[in-house]
Amino acid sequence: MPIAKDVQLGKDVKIFHPDLVNLYGCLIGDETKIGTFVEIQAGAKVGARCKISSHSFICEGVTIEDEVFVGHGVMFINDKFPRATTSTGELQGPEDWKVETTRVGRRASIGSNATILCGVIIGEGAVIGAGAVVTHDVAPNMTVAGCPARPMRSESGEEAEAQTLIPGVWPERMSR
Repeated sequence: MPIAKDVQLGKDVKIFHPDLVNLYGCLIGDETKIGTFVEIQAGAKVGARCKISSHSFICEGVTIEDEVFVGHGVMFINDKFPRATTSTGELQGPEDWKVETTRVGRRASIGSNATILCGVIIGEGAVIGAGAVVTHDVAPNMTVAGCPARPMRSESGEEAEAQTLIPGVWPERMSR
């Protein structure tokens, strides 16, 4: 069954083609829309009035706050050091790795085919460009794009300063 019995669905959730999604152990807020071929894993939380577009993957450890847009084919990651096997060559089990959490703030927008690495916070109202690879926290109302994602526009709407285009360099005004 594509939608497991342990899924907590809010009021008026719309799931397009319920037979073509994979939801288990997750929480989905009121009035959220979920497209086809979406997987949302156990322990993930999606807020109210979100739109999760088709072919997206939301893994354990991800919290998406209210009114967030997730474009087509967005991938979240929850493991900093993924491996198939242990040092002894046995297949890894749940005890062999640590889930890293990720949070997406209210009213953020994530463009199609973006990849969100684990352990980051995407601030309220932030915009992630299509195809971006987010490796660091994104300040509220900041627009980022590229691989790795870099600030393009500040919350005031002006172009980001040249220094913000260097990966890992975040001006004080953008720190959390």
